[in-house]
Amino acid sequence: MGKIRTRILGLEEIEEKQKKEQKEKSATKKTQKKKEIKEEVKTEEKKEKKPEKKVVEDKKVVPEPRKRGKKYQENKKMVDKNKLYSLKEAVEMLKKFKKASFDESVELHLVVDEVGLKGEVELPYSTGKTVRVKIVDDKVLEEIEKGKLDFDVLVAHPSFMPKLTKFAKILGPKGLMPNPKAGTISPNPEEIVKKFSKGVLRWKTEPKFPLIHQMIAKISVKEEEIVANAEKFIDAVGKKHIKKAYIKTTMSPSLKLQI
Repeated sequence: MGKIRTRILGLEEIEEKQKKEQKEKSATKKTQKKKEIKEEVKTEEKKEKKPEKKVVEDKKVVPEPRKRGKKYQENKKMVDKNKLYSLKEAVEMLKKFKKASFDESVELHLVVDEVGLKGEVELPYSTGKTVRVKIVDDKVLEEIEKGKLDFDVLVAHPSFMPKLTKFAKILGPKGLMPNPKAGTISPNPEEIVKKFSKGVLRWKTEPKFPLIHQMIAKISVKEEEIVANAEKFIDAVGKKHIKKAYIKTTMSPSLKLQI
């Protein structure tokens, strides 16, 4: 049962006052009820509404341009950007450049028409770099297992290939795994060692880009020796494959070659 409200009958003023109070209380209750319903609806809407994802701007960090040394800047002023240099002219220019404090390497950088080009070439003159060649034996296998790879070319007798298989993941990515295509597996490994010790270069494009980078000499050697090595290497790659060619030393700007 609800609350029993008493009224004093006979007194009109008091009766009217009580009726008025009762109406106000009833109206207040209705207003309060409406507010409660609205709040409940808002709460439900908030629960159902998915939170908005904040869009985070991808701020790209722009690297600062590489600062070149004074010698490089002076050498660069000597280069004509619009000129295609003959090999002889380019080597003469490299010789005129201000040099670093060490005997810089002369490098060829080629843009070719396809990925996967590779081969080998014996240059007429030494590159100035000693090629470390080793024949696989039990001692070399122990060194490889310890992570010691002190060789540039690894030559193997066919009988040692099964033992080398477990090292394929170490040697393969570095291009040191003996294989028939590279001519590093032979029943007469000593003859292969003599061949590579003379300065036979193995070259190939980068794995994913049609680019070849090769050191061909030291800047301290005679101009004609650098030119002869460069010509021999370019012929080995094949002029039909070369789209662009550049020559430079370790620390110098590059010169575009006429092929």
